[in-house]
Amino acid sequence: MDLMKDNIESLIPPLETIIDTAIARNPFVKLRNQQIDINIHKLKAFKVDWMRNLGVQTDVLYGNFNNISSNSYQGQNTALLATRSTQLNYGAGGFIRIPLYDLFNRRNQNRQAQVDIDQAQSYVLEQKTELRQIIIKQYNELIIKHRILKIKAKYVETARIHMEMAEKQFMNGVINIAEYSSVTEIVARGEAEFETSKMEFRTSFMLLEEIVGMKFNLTNKLK
Repeated sequence: MDLMKDNIESLIPPLETIIDTAIARNPFVKLRNQQIDINIHKLKAFKVDWMRNLGVQTDVLYGNFNNISSNSYQGQNTALLATRSTQLNYGAGGFIRIPLYDLFNRRNQNRQAQVDIDQAQSYVLEQKTELRQIIIKQYNELIIKHRILKIKAKYVETARIHMEMAEKQFMNGVINIAEYSSVTEIVARGEAEFETSKMEFRTSFMLLEEIVGMKFNLTNKLK
């Protein structure tokens, strides 16, 4: 791979891969996602919390009890019998106890927890959209900086060839000192612009790496 010949798009990952990597590694997106998880757990806790108002009650009684029974014959009561016995009585049942204030408060808590989840999700979407826009802008800027760098490199290469020709012509007396100085000045200006363009490209490249949070392993080619 040659940085001055190949396109920068072929030397770094595709744009969508870069965006996905940046989103996965962005600390603000991670923070928002963690907040969503926290709010989801809160909502689940609120929904389960109502079970504390459910209960089971049992009664067990042991002792002497008076019992009254009647004998009947052909639909007529003939006698009442009172007996006393020692026995074990027990019973069980469930109950629901929900205070009115607790009912409305729990409903408000559930609503607030859902609002917090929706809000956190909106923040995540906003952060992802903003990050995506920044990367697209930086990626395209890197491409244009690289193209300009390649143009400057070709210009300097051509200017140096002219410089060598002008130097020979000057030595042979074909051109005078003024013409030779003009060519020299053009070459110097071209080299200065090339170095500036190279530094701008390097800066743009490093900014993209910083935003994405990964290295593209082209450091040696940027020198």
